[in-house]
Amino acid sequence: MTGPLIYHIATTEEWESGRRDGEYTPAAFETDGFIHLSTHNQIVDTANRYYGGRRNLVLLCVDPEAVTAPLRYEDLAGSGQRFPHLYGRLSLEAVVEVLAFPCEPDGSFSMPGGLS
Repeated sequence: MTGPLIYHIATTEEWESGRRDGEYTPAAFETDGFIHLSTHNQIVDTANRYYGGRRNLVLLCVDPEAVTAPLRYEDLAGSGQRFPHLYGRLSLEAVVEVLAFPCEPDGSFSMPGGLS
């Protein structure tokens, strides 16, 4: 790995299911057609926007050079930010670390331990 990691927020159940299946595909893939990922600077905003108060989450740390599906950085929502999107299943070999991603008592998120 030579470049920065990218990240995906997953429920513990979806991640465990992917591990059993040998590749990871979240439920939203069926409707969106890609897996939503974030850069390091986008993790907390994404978590607070879409996962506020959610428990049992993990943060998948992904090596973009190890993914086997097409990876595109896109601003599909017109937000002025380009987010990484993986147009296919996430191979388990591309996941270099899985971190617990608990919310704070007020339901908000901050950067998980191990990342700064």
